[in-house]
Amino acid sequence: MELLGATTLLLLALATVALVARWQKERSRNLPPGPPALPFVGNLLQLGTGPTHKVFRKLSETYGPVFSLRFGSQRVAVVFGYEALREVLVTRGDEFTARGRFPIAEKANQNLGLFMSNGAAWAQTRRFTLATLRDFGMGKRGLEEQVQEETGLLLQELARTEGRPLDPGTLLTAAVGNAICRILFGHRFDYGDEQYLDALRRVAQNFVLESSAIGKLYNILPGLLERLPGSHWTFFHNTFFVQDFLTRKVEENAVAGEPTTAPRDFADAFLRKMEQEKENPETAFTQDNLRVTVFDIFLAGTETTSMTLRYCLMVLLRHPDVAEKIHEEIERVIGTERPPALRDRAAMPYTDAVIHEVQRYLDLIPLGFVRTVARDTPLGGFTIPKGCTIYPVLSSALKDPRFFKNPETFDPQHFLDEKGAFKKNEAFIPFSAGKRMCLGESMARTQLFLFLTALLQRFRLRIPPGEAPPDLSPLVSGISNVPRALRVCFCPR
Repeated sequence: MELLGATTLLLLALATVALVARWQKERSRNLPPGPPALPFVGNLLQLGTGPTHKVFRKLSETYGPVFSLRFGSQRVAVVFGYEALREVLVTRGDEFTARGRFPIAEKANQNLGLFMSNGAAWAQTRRFTLATLRDFGMGKRGLEEQVQEETGLLLQELARTEGRPLDPGTLLTAAVGNAICRILFGHRFDYGDEQYLDALRRVAQNFVLESSAIGKLYNILPGLLERLPGSHWTFFHNTFFVQDFLTRKVEENAVAGEPTTAPRDFADAFLRKMEQEKENPETAFTQDNLRVTVFDIFLAGTETTSMTLRYCLMVLLRHPDVAEKIHEEIERVIGTERPPALRDRAAMPYTDAVIHEVQRYLDLIPLGFVRTVARDTPLGGFTIPKGCTIYPVLSSALKDPRFFKNPETFDPQHFLDEKGAFKKNEAFIPFSAGKRMCLGESMARTQLFLFLTALLQRFRLRIPPGEAPPDLSPLVSGISNVPRALRVCFCPR
């Protein structure tokens, strides 16, 4: 027993010496400050299982707007606060453009596509995607007309419920997703298409898994989790299933043998670009990159917007006075004889403010998407070492009390001036900012406005009898704040 006690003391002493030596070495390199990290697991114990962005907020109060942690053996720098975020995302965006390590997404996307790729391949894919999405309606009148058509079909489906309670999650996602499917494949899916619905359910499940305790643990200790069973394997199975589904749709819709006709959709345009560059060994236009790029666009164009729309309905059920003011604005500006149009948004500042406040309050991607640097880079008086993963915490801007008077309260006045006109706020960056910002911002803004106003023009939202108002706290909170399930009655007006 004495020998065992002496051995334990020796091990503790060696661990302490190692930690002190590491701390002194890091201090000499002018690295950002942060809490002490344990061998192997890093700062896992400090992170816990709660909302990661709230842990980061607490740490920023001690260590400042730029601090460091260890996720296992991986060094991580956290950027907190609007000014520091703007420097990283915009002012010096070229220095921080590269995507950092995010193991669960790296395995799923194989460093291809739009989200996880880097360098020349990312630049080629992004440039092509931007141009092609514009060609097929992104930000144009054609997109508005397609969304209006889809809202009409959604309203018909909801009218069939005759005010009975339902969970509209999958239906809303199917409707929202059809806008991007028209661009990707040139057609929409019926709401009863089981393959389409299965793909959407798997995407929704993955958002939960990625932000759950197992998703967080995988990103900290991927080598260990690769050797263990668990629901992280469901995440990968779902990802590859959806990628296979989308690849089949690309193949079904291919127009090989028709080189004289104009491309009909995004996938067709990508396939033609592949043919043009088949002799270029440096090209990003490959079958594997098409598979992941279509998946990334589908992912960004479905679940994120539908979650925001679902959360908007939840907020309105919790705040019926806000819903009533939107109803009044709809009646005054649009009436009941025609569908809502984007031109109405300028005359509906309160509705616009509510949508912005829902996005701010939901805080859908609180941690932002990871970045890195190609060389030792100064930031905030410290040195970010080459290859360090950087978390630009978007939540720290969306909940900054210097820009939003009541950051922890849902308050549309955050986006209204004293005369009731809509006012912009520079700290409103739910889509991130700079070159890596979300490519689908214009589509999301179009869909949120048209779907919400169309729903409230036709229906009044009611909490099902005997049920409590929706809980606005997230189901899980990690890289995403995932809203809880919703049950609602759509009662005809």
